[in-house]
This record gives sequence, structure tokens and C-alpha cells, in this order.
Amino acid sequence: MHMSDALLSPAVGGAFWLAAGGLVAYSARKISAENDNSKTALMGVAGAFIFAAQMINFTIPGTGSSGHLGGGLILAALLGPYRAFITLASVLVIQCLFFADGGLLALGCNIFNLAFFPAFIAYPYIYRVIAGAGDGRSRLAAGCMAGAVAGLLMGAFSVVVQTTMSGISDLSFTSFLLFMLPIHLAIGIVEGVVSFLVISFVMQAQPDILPSSPERLHPSRHVLAVFAIAALITGGVISSFASSNPDGLEWSITKVTGKEELEGPGNSFEGFLASVQDKLAFLPDYAFKSSSVGDEGRASFIPANIGTSVAGVVGGLMVFSLAGLAGATLRNRWRRRPVDA
Repeated sequence: MHMSDALLSPAVGGAFWLAAGGLVAYSARKISAENDNSKTALMGVAGAFIFAAQMINFTIPGTGSSGHLGGGLILAALLGPYRAFITLASVLVIQCLFFADGGLLALGCNIFNLAFFPAFIAYPYIYRVIAGAGDGRSRLAAGCMAGAVAGLLMGAFSVVVQTTMSGISDLSFTSFLLFMLPIHLAIGIVEGVVSFLVISFVMQAQPDILPSSPERLHPSRHVLAVFAIAALITGGVISSFASSNPDGLEWSITKVTGKEELEGPGNSFEGFLASVQDKLAFLPDYAFKSSSVGDEGRASFIPANIGTSVAGVVGGLMVFSLAGLAGATLRNRWRRRPVDA
């Protein structure tokens, strides 16, 4: 559900850049005020795992479409809403800048759609209300399913609203919505199952590290190692077997317009953003970049899945570094605050 710049006007894209930036600043202040540095390492490894998981597109049977995890509910359940938002924003920034996944103008919209709704609405008002402390597996399963589905559907609805507000495409609000919601309902069901499995593992391995616990314990080496290994295997191996079908957003656009891709207005601002992203993205679409005839000839000897595996490992390490650095910076900021502040 990563939006491209072709769906957005500069005004709408810029407004959501400001909204996303404001939410990052708000989350950073809340984290600094929590007096809790126990989640820094978990931010890094969980973020790397979500980056890798988002690379895996799974087929939606009978549709010709595919979906991938958003991961917002998983992160919120493990880290709390503020750290989850910062971590998922880190994932989306890395994807956009260095892998050309989602447009640069659309980055604010993508952060808002994929991180705000699961972290600040689905987690506190749906998941926690239903799942409670997670003592009962049936309640936990129901909470994961309801929270994951709600978060994705709200994000999908927001994509339609942002596209309609931009007014630069021929996508009608009603027809676009009628395709976006059902396909993301199906994707949300899969996300709910995966969320339940991941959260259940942590609840069995070390429940005291969850935000619902009154304790503020550091994650054990066992838990951190499991997430790190899962990120490496998912990004380095499993990602090579991802479905090649268009994702839910691309599929919906094709169903409405009959075109696989939309062309933007082609103005100089859009061209500037595209050139910036092209220069920064060293593994665009999670594959090796070819810039000349010679490069193409050389790249033809390299299996396509090798580029995907390299992207999964390198991207995971980048997210681990960025999310971990964010957590460490906020921790050090808290340590420097005077006691009576």
C-alpha cells in the first residue's frame, strides 16, 4: 500500500509530510518523557524484521493480486504506540530513499497511512480493548485480527481520500474505494494471523517486556536473537519467493483505470523528486541497478533473486541502525534532562 507520487498533488503530499513530521516529533517527546530505555535494542531488531516482512508479497487467491504485511500492530504491541510509530517511519524512510519503494512526495502519506492508524488508533482502541492483557489466547487472537484489519482498512480508506483530494488522476472515489477495501480486508486477515503468531511468541518467551506489563525489563538475548535471525532469513531468503502479482493498491488502480501504472502530471517538481530518489536508490525495487549497456550485460549473469536477498539483508541492517539510533538518541536526551524538569 505504498503510494506513488503519481497519485498526489504537491499540496496534499506536502501537507502529509508536515503531519508525519509533527507525529514523529510528538512521539519523540513522549518517548523522552517515559524514563524507559529498555526498548532501544528491540526497536532495531523488530524494525529490521518488519522491513523484511514487508518485502514478502503473498498471493490473494482468486484475485490476481498480492499483499504484504504492514507491521504496525506488531510493533505497537511490542513497543507501544510512540516507539512503533518512530520505528515504522524509519522502515518507510529507508524503503523510499534507498529502494525506491513508494514516492518521495508520497512519503508523508505512506507514514501516516501505514503507521498512524495502527499505532494510534487500532492498537489502543481496538487491540487492547479486545485482547486485554493477552491472558486468553482467544481474546488475543480476536484482538490481533480486529486490530490488523481495522488498521489496514483505515489506511486504505486514507489512500483513497488523499488521491481524491489531489485530483490529478481519473480515479473516482467510489469505484476506487470499492476495490481498495475488499482487497485490503483479505490482506488484513493474513496480517492478523501473523500478528497473533508474533505477539504470542513474545508473550510466551518474555511477557514482561510488553507495554501492557508494569515491568520495564530489557528484552532477553533469546528474544532479540529470534527477531534478528527471523529478519535475516525473511529478508535474505524468503523474500526471493515473493509473489510477482500487483499489490492491493496497484491491483485496485488497474481494475478502475485498466492501466497498470498511472502517469503523474509531469511537472518540474515531480521530475526533481524523481531524480533525487533515482540518485539515492542504489537497489531500486529491491534489485541491482543497471545504468548502462555494459551494466545490463553484467547484471544478466546475476540471478534476480540475488538482488532481492542483498536488498533484504542490507535494508534490514539499515533499519536496525536507524531505528536503534533513534531509540538511543531519545534515551540519551532523557538522561541529559535535569531531575526537576
